[in-house]
Amino acid sequence: MNLSLPPTIIGIAGTNGSGKDTVGKILAEQHNYLFVSVTDALREELKNRGLPPAREHMRELSAEWRRKFGLGVLIDKAKALYDHAEGYSGLAMSSLRNPGEADVVHGYGGLVIWVDADSRIRYERIRLNAQSRGIDRQIDDDKSYADFMADEASEMERPQGGDNATLSMAGVKAKSDLFITNNSNSLIFLSRDLDKLLKFKP
Repeated sequence: MNLSLPPTIIGIAGTNGSGKDTVGKILAEQHNYLFVSVTDALREELKNRGLPPAREHMRELSAEWRRKFGLGVLIDKAKALYDHAEGYSGLAMSSLRNPGEADVVHGYGGLVIWVDADSRIRYERIRLNAQSRGIDRQIDDDKSYADFMADEASEMERPQGGDNATLSMAGVKAKSDLFITNNSNSLIFLSRDLDKLLKFKP
């Protein structure tokens, strides 16, 4: 996909530990985007329900909301925040996990970036950052590599018998517009690659 100008609305998807939130924070800090992690709304609701923010609970809740409010409910919530904010150059949202969310981003005139990295690098990143991510995130971060990969496999493909409200990371990837590989732990390199990919002026 060739861009002539940076997009106003960006959906960020990708594998666990690839750096999706880091991409969002770079867009916020260096390019004045409002950055929203759409899974924060899920964590808050689980907290209100007295449930731990484990991945299985987040999968169940997100599917529940999509069935009740539409496939793009999490994107719509982020867009509503942006519409009521002032002074931002654009909106960046992570983490898209359902193809319908990519469709809604496209419907708003935005694009979707898929962020990926080598699986071992991603696993070690998560282990390294576990202490700084808070107790809520450590529930899922303290896993073996085999469990990490099993979780990823369960989220990449829609489960047998699952409806269109369930997770399908492969479906999001198929609808992504731009792709970035983030095997380096250097923010300088990632920022440079984003500038080039999204046509930000140096």
